[in-house]
Amino acid sequence: LQELLDKHRRKDGYYDVLVPGSGGKDSVMAAHTLKYKYGMNPLTITWPPHLYTDVGLRNFRKWIDVGGFDNVTFNPNGKVHRLLTKLAVENLFHPFQPFILGQKNLAPKLAMKFGIKLIFYGDCSAEYGNPIAENFQAGQGIQYYTTENKDTKSMHLAGVSVDRLMKEYGLTPNDLEVYLPPDRKEILKADVDFRNLGYYIKWTPQEAYYYAVEHTNFEANDVRTEGTFTKYNSLDDKIDGLHYWTTYIKFGIGRATYEASHEIRHHHLTREDGVRLVRRFDGEFPKRYFKEILEYMNMTEEE
Repeated sequence: LQELLDKHRRKDGYYDVLVPGSGGKDSVMAAHTLKYKYGMNPLTITWPPHLYTDVGLRNFRKWIDVGGFDNVTFNPNGKVHRLLTKLAVENLFHPFQPFILGQKNLAPKLAMKFGIKLIFYGDCSAEYGNPIAENFQAGQGIQYYTTENKDTKSMHLAGVSVDRLMKEYGLTPNDLEVYLPPDRKEILKADVDFRNLGYYIKWTPQEAYYYAVEHTNFEANDVRTEGTFTKYNSLDDKIDGLHYWTTYIKFGIGRATYEASHEIRHHHLTREDGVRLVRRFDGEFPKRYFKEILEYMNMTEEE
């Protein structure tokens, strides 16, 4: 890790690493560690939630103000974002798909605009980690973030082809560009490198929470999060609960299963206790923000 950072470290004080995040515990730990332990100059970037929770917005401000970071927040066209979210629910039962694609594809695009060659995510989004080769060869992870052929007929967003989104829903290439991956040749030319900090240092959800509390006064939720037994994971978006509930409906795996699996592997829970928690909380309906979400998507409960 030290060798990698030394390779990208700048002496003129300009940004030398880009850290995407929302101000949750993981982005706090990633940005803070890179700046204060390793002496890097991070630019943090944020693709904000559909609907901020009060605690999520407070934690975001603490990340920037208490942690001490420059931040670029990109707000997508709200009208387009609501439409795509609704279509994703109707076609895929996946309220987070447009959000996830926009969030992931924002980082390399902003890295190129700011001339930053290193992007550091916190932990890998894959349940069991990313291929080892990605952490040793620049560009190995690029296939997950780029395209070589923006074929509007074959490329889909929210379960609808990009071509159809433009013809039937009146969206423009400009409306959709932010959700689509950048060109592979441009990324290779800019020599942008993607990494996961969780590959290099010990990374567990509970420890990341304690770290964020210590360094930015991070707040846990005031109540148990619906669908699980924790109070400190994925707090910022009111749609989070619905997203995890849809995964439970489709796959039989809910939020409690994901979180208990991590806790068991890190020896913070026994498997027996994890099973009991999953049986108690998995599939719990997220009613706290349900009406607000319906209003956001302009959908009825019956729909």
